[in-house]
Amino acid sequence: MTTPTTSRSELPADEVTEAAPKPSRGPVWSRGPVPILLAVVIFLAGWQVVVWSGWRPDYLLPGPVTVFAELGNIAIQPEFWQALGRTLVRAVAGFGLAVLIGTVIGLAAARSRTLRAAIGSLVTGLQTMPSVVWFPLAILLLGLGESAIMFVVVLGAAPSVANGVLSGVDQVPPAFFRLGRVLGAEGWRLYRYIVIPAALPSYVGGLNQGWAFAWRSLMAGELLVVIPGAVALGNRLAFAQEFGDAAGLLAYMLVILVVGMLADAGFSALATGMRRRRGLAVR
Repeated sequence: MTTPTTSRSELPADEVTEAAPKPSRGPVWSRGPVPILLAVVIFLAGWQVVVWSGWRPDYLLPGPVTVFAELGNIAIQPEFWQALGRTLVRAVAGFGLAVLIGTVIGLAAARSRTLRAAIGSLVTGLQTMPSVVWFPLAILLLGLGESAIMFVVVLGAAPSVANGVLSGVDQVPPAFFRLGRVLGAEGWRLYRYIVIPAALPSYVGGLNQGWAFAWRSLMAGELLVVIPGAVALGNRLAFAQEFGDAAGLLAYMLVILVVGMLADAGFSALATGMRRRRGLAVR
């Protein structure tokens, strides 16, 4: 006598859902803020161990407690918030301009093989140049002012954004192009509705890298270009070094580090959400 069997397709929907294996997201300690907190604890512990070793005197290398106390004193001063605000305004303005220029260049090069062959290696070469190299030219052309800083920030970030566009277009499957043309999308319509949406994950990666270059270029600019009456984080860092204020110097370095980490976390969250919507990441 044959025992009747029930196929999976005949099971109720809730039973099928329960039977389906769920993707593993790894242990709890490897998700959320736990890895970040663990990294911070390791960093602070290593810092304190170096201080205890006596490698440098306390007045040259203070410990975390001293530096965080100094950071608290700095944070209650209006000048600190003015410096932070000016730096962030510069960063957003320079990065926004770099995104606009880099995106236009990347899309133009992606559409034209001739243009890409002409400027592709140039864009990569510009990306590899240290930002500090541009400051003598920027100061010579534009003087010691905001324009010189913006010039270097844009040159530091735009090539990374352009390369992100090119990398994203290169990773679009050829079938997408054929499908778009079959549906009647040609020219910029093909890029607007097919190519650009498909290239967005790589484009966001280019934005993240571009922000990193913009932030580093800006810090170099604020260290080198001091505009009278315009306080900024880089200027405060330079002043702390000149006056031998090691605790203040390290406090401003921590602020610069935290701003960079928050921006990176924002871009990472954007990229992760995009991958999840496309079914490319575990929810």
